[in-house]
Amino acid sequence: MSSLPAYLSADHWVAHLFTSQAAREGGVIRRKVRDVERFVGREPFLDKMRRRGFPVVENAGQFVIFCNREPLRRIV
Repeated sequence: MSSLPAYLSADHWVAHLFTSQAAREGGVIRRKVRDVERFVGREPFLDKMRRRGFPVVENAGQFVIFCNREPLRRIV
């Protein structure tokens, strides 16, 4: 990853991700895969989500993060 300003550091970016109201309330958030790869890196990001116990799915260039530990159930 190239050198980024401190306000765009991987840790700051992830911390900012979880300041949204949806994340704080255990909801669902999404981010572009390219942004995650640019600011954090795919594997470090997924490791952080595993440590939190948050399921992540990828579809159409987006990561969808479920900010809770509830089981997922695909309906259709």
